[in-house]
Amino acid sequence: MNMKTLLYSCLLLIPMMAQAQFTPNYEEQKVPNFTLPDVLVRFNGKKIKNAKKWEKKRRPEILGFFERTVYGQVPGSLDNVSFTLLESDKNALNGKAHRKQIEVLLTKNGKSLSFTLLVYTPKNRQNVPVFLGYNFYGNHTITNDTMVEVPKAWSLNNEDFGVLDHIPTEKSRGVRTNRWDLNNILEGGFGLATIFYGEVDPDKDDFSDGLHALFYEEEQERPHPEEWGSIAAWAFGLSRALDYLETDPDIDGTKVIAFGHSRLGKASLWAGATDERFAAVVSNNSGCGGAALSKRQFGETIARINTNFPHWFATNFKEYNEKEMELPVDQHQLLALIAPRPLYVASAHEDQWADPRGEFLSAHYASAVYQLYTINGVETMAMPQLNTPMMNALSYHIRTGIHDVTAYDWEQYIRWAQKYVAP
Repeated sequence: MNMKTLLYSCLLLIPMMAQAQFTPNYEEQKVPNFTLPDVLVRFNGKKIKNAKKWEKKRRPEILGFFERTVYGQVPGSLDNVSFTLLESDKNALNGKAHRKQIEVLLTKNGKSLSFTLLVYTPKNRQNVPVFLGYNFYGNHTITNDTMVEVPKAWSLNNEDFGVLDHIPTEKSRGVRTNRWDLNNILEGGFGLATIFYGEVDPDKDDFSDGLHALFYEEEQERPHPEEWGSIAAWAFGLSRALDYLETDPDIDGTKVIAFGHSRLGKASLWAGATDERFAAVVSNNSGCGGAALSKRQFGETIARINTNFPHWFATNFKEYNEKEMELPVDQHQLLALIAPRPLYVASAHEDQWADPRGEFLSAHYASAVYQLYTINGVETMAMPQLNTPMMNALSYHIRTGIHDVTAYDWEQYIRWAQKYVAP
């Protein structure tokens, strides 16, 4: 291990040590009393009574606040986006699928960044709906398909996956097939498109080697306080992948579902909020800064997430560290920005860090906006039994198990998408 890598590994330990000293609240009786901001009451106190006023008045001000204060603004637009087909096989996965690997090249200010989009669609099918989401360790990890390229971008270390010195390796091939139920996705009539998130923005507190650097002004080294963190950058990357998917004749670009787990579930929600071309959104165990209500201060909190991962959100968001009650929005309003498009929020019973009840209540309170469109959501405040989905256009389930994506989760997402996205 070289000195630079050793130094960076030591820096990574600092927030981990701070987390060890933090005692999270996992008891409902210790949740503070709080009042949620009404999703249908404007900042000036006026009540929203119909979908037209929501779209014209309330939605823009909520979106604007999240953009300036939580996730951060994208500082401009790209000069160019281009696509290059790197490889294609119409008989992939033992003849079940058509595989494509596409380079998406982003250009700005004479600088460029590229990422590889891996796409599988059912064989001999065109115009299919697609789940689009990031993976954590490389496109080659989601399948045993030996033709899928190993990325060269910086990666989080994982000794079990053969990732050392932050370099993805062949040893990682297929290690995350358990999180991507590819066969059932294809058999359900859907395609799958995925990107290694580290190619868009490496998951570290260093804004020099990812998407942000394309947009810097002269001598700028970090985003300004109101500008985007990594979650917004990952959301931006999903939108650029959607730019490609809209051009592919095998894919119905009007039926692309933004999917994400954990921190990438936060990114899928923000992508769906900021880009209304996404037909639907799936948030799997997205927790604090994702689907969970911040004001509950249950499990992970704003201060904890901004300490452990200072690069995820806009610098402005740190103003609300340990000041959740002063925050004039909460995450149910983020979910409401997806309306009237279908939205699925899911939790895991043992994933208390992500606050399953906070995710459920967020979906419940977001339902008021869906009701403006006469669309059913999560109408009750009583959480469902384990493994018993509340299936509507705005859906929720809590399953047994830990912080993960399982075959059970995918079974529900496919069934839901077949009914509400691509009937």
